[in-house]
Amino acid sequence: MLVPGLTANAHSFDGLLGAGLGDAMHVFAFDARGRGLSDKPDSGYAMADHAADLLGALDALGLERVHLGGHSFGGLLTYYVAANHPERVETAAVLDAPADLDLAILDQIAPSLARLERTFGSWEEYDDLVRSFPYWDGFTWNDELHAYYRGDAEERPDGSIRPRCNPAHIRAVIEGELEIDWPATIERVACPTLVVRATDPFGPPGSGPILTAESAQRAVTRLQDATLAEFRGNHITFIFGCHARDVVEEIVSFIAAREVA
Repeated sequence: MLVPGLTANAHSFDGLLGAGLGDAMHVFAFDARGRGLSDKPDSGYAMADHAADLLGALDALGLERVHLGGHSFGGLLTYYVAANHPERVETAAVLDAPADLDLAILDQIAPSLARLERTFGSWEEYDDLVRSFPYWDGFTWNDELHAYYRGDAEERPDGSIRPRCNPAHIRAVIEGELEIDWPATIERVACPTLVVRATDPFGPPGSGPILTAESAQRAVTRLQDATLAEFRGNHITFIFGCHARDVVEEIVSFIAAREVA
């Protein structure tokens, strides 16, 4: 079961599926409340609410225990569920999720958050904005990335395009993240955990990686059974295109080794 990032939708994992993850195992991708095609109530955006939604989805699918993975915010939710509901998580894969939360990260993701406030006249206008983000240097745009960003928006009856996320809901998610004692939470994660770090800078010029080497190492030290893997690409591009193949190989090998054991 895979959980997307802060404003993201299930299509954020299309790159991993295209790189073979779905050939190796049965994969579900989960739209969190307020994002993608899920319901968008005006309340219920704390980590405990997201965890309850995820567990409800597992129950509906008849899944007692899963290999749980998440990207960015989804990685934090993975830590949270593994710590608080260990009976439901076989292994965890945390993809580029900084548990040492620093509000400076908001500057790095500011272009992506700013689009939530806008209405666009057409898909072409929306696509032009997304392609202008400072995240794609050296990366070849592809259909999987295109589907991911298209999944974040919808066409209205008048032909205008509007992001599916409500900015107020996303602010509530961020507030909920900041309420959690993440070091203490991570220390309670007992299942085997793969921490994946994207090594390239992300955001405006001068920004570093979202998950720094130091932050990743602190997480690994706190976890009871952790493996750290690092890959080229930034916070988004490392799970798309050529980089995604390496990430998939690492995830599949990690899970296979634990199943054999």
